[in-house]
Amino acid sequence: MIYKEERPWGSFEILYEEKSLKVKRIIVKPGQRLSLQSHEHRSENWVILRGNAIVQLDEEKILLAPNQSVFINKKAKHRIENKGNSEVIFVEIQTGSYLGEDDIIRYEDDYNRV
Repeated sequence: MIYKEERPWGSFEILYEEKSLKVKRIIVKPGQRLSLQSHEHRSENWVILRGNAIVQLDEEKILLAPNQSVFINKKAKHRIENKGNSEVIFVEIQTGSYLGEDDIIRYEDDYNRV
């Protein structure tokens, strides 16, 4: 069963989950971005499927196109942004000792969730 959740910036669905692995399909609406955040217990690998994204990884900004990816170590500050006119769709592969949605520290957020 696939779990889906709407967010102000788009949506995500959990495609697969086990003890130390979670796979999500994430959609970022045009002109939107996720919060600048970090995680204490997990690393993430993002693979772009559709659209062009700007990824902030600590102080670096990385432009990613379809079939490109970025690895995010635990505790690294990161966010993804869609400045285009169509959706950005990517797969997020989480690995770590704890994968709960509450393992998040927000530093900046366009939707006042800090």
